[in-house]
Amino acid sequence: MRQEISRRSPAAKANGDASLTLMRRWFWARKPDAGFVLTDFPATLLQAKVFDEWLDTRNEALDAVWVCPGLNLATALVDYYRDLGVLRDAGTSFAA
Repeated sequence: MRQEISRRSPAAKANGDASLTLMRRWFWARKPDAGFVLTDFPATLLQAKVFDEWLDTRNEALDAVWVCPGLNLATALVDYYRDLGVLRDAGTSFAA
């Protein structure tokens, strides 16, 4: 069902599943109070939603998401983070 909805090729699905597996292992092994910066993940709307579920489970949330100019990201992914209010322009800085 998931593959029919997303219409991804089997190779793209396998690559996405491998990315989620690797990120799941990292996420659950990290200390809860440790900050992090991710590059190239999440790359799809599905990965973003799964990542948000993980964050919710640990009572954590994203502070900011930057999208660098020139990246060819899915509009749905950018819109998702814009709607959450965490999307920042690449020219802005982040103060903790």
